[in-house]
Amino acid sequence: MKKYDFLVVGGGAAGFFAALNCAEHRPGLSVAIYEATPRVLSKVKISGGGRCNVTHYCFDPRQLIRHYPRGSKELLGPFHKFGPQQTIDWFKAHGVELKVEADGRMFPTTDSSQTVVDCLQGAVQKNGIELRLKALVETIEKIDDEFIVTLKGGEQVAAKTLMLATGSASFGWNVVKKLGHKLIEANPSLFTFEIDHPLLKGLPGVSFPMASAELRSTTASFVQEGPLLITHWGLSGPAVLRLSAFGARQLAECNYQAELFVNFEGRLKSDDLYEILMRCKDQDAKKKISSVNPLQGPRRFWEAILEFCGFSPNKLWADATKKELMKLSELVTCFPFQIIGKGVFKEEFVTAGGIARSEIDFRSFQSKLIPGLYMAGEVIDVDGITGGFNFQNAWTGGYLAGISAAETLRP
Repeated sequence: MKKYDFLVVGGGAAGFFAALNCAEHRPGLSVAIYEATPRVLSKVKISGGGRCNVTHYCFDPRQLIRHYPRGSKELLGPFHKFGPQQTIDWFKAHGVELKVEADGRMFPTTDSSQTVVDCLQGAVQKNGIELRLKALVETIEKIDDEFIVTLKGGEQVAAKTLMLATGSASFGWNVVKKLGHKLIEANPSLFTFEIDHPLLKGLPGVSFPMASAELRSTTASFVQEGPLLITHWGLSGPAVLRLSAFGARQLAECNYQAELFVNFEGRLKSDDLYEILMRCKDQDAKKKISSVNPLQGPRRFWEAILEFCGFSPNKLWADATKKELMKLSELVTCFPFQIIGKGVFKEEFVTAGGIARSEIDFRSFQSKLIPGLYMAGEVIDVDGITGGFNFQNAWTGGYLAGISAAETLRP
């Protein structure tokens, strides 16, 4: 039976990073990565539209954890040990320079995810780590001080320490459940909202640089700010994706039927917008209301909401009543929508759920139930919003798990 010092199950970001840091910390250990599919690092390859959003330009752990709907408390300590700055330094030391964009997202200067993939695969090869594809793990048993891993087809291998980095794949959860770990039910996170409303019908592609949105379900409410995009099926953009992440469990409970209140002017209050509209009424009295857009949002939206409120295309500002302008200001700053379903946010699809956080020692990402068993990435009930936060969770967990395994294996 083949034996390893450290065996990683799962060839994604967390798995690669754990194997690499274990091997680099203690050269000479026998380290391997087993991946069930024919290819590795598939999420790294397609993330960020093929550019790979490696991390986020946020170096204060207390600020960083605010971007994790689940796991924020647990990640505070780990981020002090290995956060975005350490990630930047690690990749720089391995030949990959990162750059920061206006919204804080960080990408390789090449704007190609292949740069990151080549870096990780090259480092695996350089460090003598065995990489095995189409190696589907069916069962894992802890016998005495070894993990006995059975693959599809019956082959067995052994490992002194083992890491599960299988992402949101159900087979990984099934394996760890049989070992005695508790699973938190998995629900989708980071998705768009399906909304059928006449206001949105003619506006697909219209975007707002800064909007505020409040999600109200039967059990909780959440508020997020950020860019907003009108789509053919409803609403998308960072503000919506963040709401879907923080409200993932509540939305699943109500079968994705909930109320959404959108302020298309961001933080502007109804009374303040009403004053702006009244000034237009005084200063542009002889102009058509449709010809003067006082909003930050695009003209197409201004014309659409005027039509929705019953304003004639030729109506002058002078003829608008205070009641009409008050209603208009209220709708622009708190427009009610009914969410009727969810869409998918392309390759950024993330799952809320997995191995219970209470059963993980986040100082090392080691199981509290089974010594020598490590877990990191999406296999645990931890997830972040879009912007490089899920990868940072993977790098952090992978690094601490790899280093801990290497230390555990010291004679």
